[in-house]
Amino acid sequence: MHCGVDTSMLRRAIWNYVHCVFGIRYDDYDYGEVNQLLERSLKIYIKTVACYPEKTTKRMYTQFWRHFKHSEKVHINLLLLEARMQAALLYALRAVTRYMT
Repeated sequence: MHCGVDTSMLRRAIWNYVHCVFGIRYDDYDYGEVNQLLERSLKIYIKTVACYPEKTTKRMYTQFWRHFKHSEKVHINLLLLEARMQAALLYALRAVTRYMT
């Protein structure tokens, strides 16, 4: 409900958590931030959306971040899916690189 809040740390934590779920870790990122910024219920939601999107329910969607607006939740879902897509692209690029060498 606040305006002008810098959410870059939260967005970075979500992005890196999705990549971590898919086995991609960055040396220059402090993964302690993930535990500080993401509560357990949000981590479960992120993992479900990223790994098992068919198991995501409306109840799960309404349960996480109850005090946030619908538009903010949609923004998080878009961020999750973009991070998932980038992880898949990184794996595909690695496979092509291995094939070419």
